[in-house]
Amino acid sequence: MSTALPLANFATDFWNHHLVDHGRQGVFLVLVGFVGSFAFIRFSTRMIRAEVSWWPGNIESESGLHVHHLVFGIVTMMVAGTFGFASAGASPYLEICAFFFGVGAGLTIDEFALWVYLEDVYWAQEGRSSIDATVIAGSLITLIVLGANPFEVGSDGEGIVVGIASIVVLVTVVAICFLKGRRIHGIIGILFAPLALYGACRIGKPDSAWARHRYGERRPKKQAKAERRFHPGRRTDRFKEGFRDIVGGKPSVGVAHVAEQAVAATREAGEEVRAATERVVHPEDKDRDD
Repeated sequence: MSTALPLANFATDFWNHHLVDHGRQGVFLVLVGFVGSFAFIRFSTRMIRAEVSWWPGNIESESGLHVHHLVFGIVTMMVAGTFGFASAGASPYLEICAFFFGVGAGLTIDEFALWVYLEDVYWAQEGRSSIDATVIAGSLITLIVLGANPFEVGSDGEGIVVGIASIVVLVTVVAICFLKGRRIHGIIGILFAPLALYGACRIGKPDSAWARHRYGERRPKKQAKAERRFHPGRRTDRFKEGFRDIVGGKPSVGVAHVAEQAVAATREAGEEVRAATERVVHPEDKDRDD
């Protein structure tokens, strides 16, 4: 009882003061529906893949045509969006439609790879792009819920011009980050513009859209530099792959992989600190090597 009351007060204050007072309750419910439906459908597909007898299987027609949950997501978004506009912002209809729009978005983006490859690659390596798309979309919605509004402009003439120019610059550098494969810089850069600018100025990943059009045979030195910088055995990529395993269908493998990489990173960090300490304590060894 002592814990439930403060929690209820916190939830009420959060809803009234942080969301309703700033008109963000709709976006928050989109996020809740989005995360909830994505988590549920990932759980459902794992149960289906494991052939659990009591869990409903795939939806298929008599001819064997498999109906992807992408279809239900698109229909849900269409219905929720239409009724949302029809409600003209009246409560609670707007909130209900926002929630179901988020549900539809979660079902749809879970099969993002199907949009791109036009093939059922859900459990294949290409299907991991759905995890990346979900993280990006969820992060952007969360930033909006937290109050990030990089597209706000002033009310006077000069403020409007400066605001529009800032928006154009921000959108440009964020787009360059995504084209270069630097998604984290682009996502956080929406809230913290200098990070997006930093990512836009750095070299792109060798398999990114930017590299395909601007490196390669045109600039072989740039391509070689990108491949050295983002080599296949890079630890951050192995951490990301472990995360994709956890979310995308191999939780035990993913957890083991992440734990292994964490231990290896800790060991290497310790070795680097020890080597740096040795160089400070025994500088004559370095001079002798030189």
